[in-house]
Amino acid sequence: MATQTHPGSAKTLDGAQANSLEQRLFESRTLLLFGEINMAVAEVVSAQLLALAAESDAPIRMVVHSPGGHVESADTLFDLVRAISAPVHMLGSGWVASAGALIYASAPRDARFALPNTRFLLHQPLGGVGGPAADIEIEARQFQQMRRRLTETFAEATGQPPERIERDTDRNYWLSAQQAVEYGLVGKIVRRLDEVT
Repeated sequence: MATQTHPGSAKTLDGAQANSLEQRLFESRTLLLFGEINMAVAEVVSAQLLALAAESDAPIRMVVHSPGGHVESADTLFDLVRAISAPVHMLGSGWVASAGALIYASAPRDARFALPNTRFLLHQPLGGVGGPAADIEIEARQFQQMRRRLTETFAEATGQPPERIERDTDRNYWLSAQQAVEYGLVGKIVRRLDEVT
């Protein structure tokens, strides 16, 4: 019998259990975005978003629990959430950090929810560059352009001035769920899934 490890779980599910679980999540229009953001995760979640949007314009609920990861993979999901006709309601859980916070911010503020113990982390993009001096200079310019774009994105999402976003994200900027509401990143703290509407 084929087995499958469900992402984020130490349990191994057999093929039938995994398919049943995925089907039930699909029917409830719920997506799980857990773990590091990379191209493989972006591909799977993009496929799920497109499939759900093709089925109906009813809202999609995306649960986000992520330490962040590859910015361009997060950009794909950020843009896709905004491109599909079905509205996406984000639910932060555990921690929503870095590129995970970027994806979370793709929904309008009134569609961004958090469970009470969720923590959020914003910071400037991270990177390491080596090689010839000319290549390092090119990458440094790209890095600065990315930082400006992310600053503008989070300023728009939170209502904070870009200067504050840039200052706050110069180092790791942690927010509790309540602090994230006050900052404008979270629209509402919820304790029950039926509050995510």
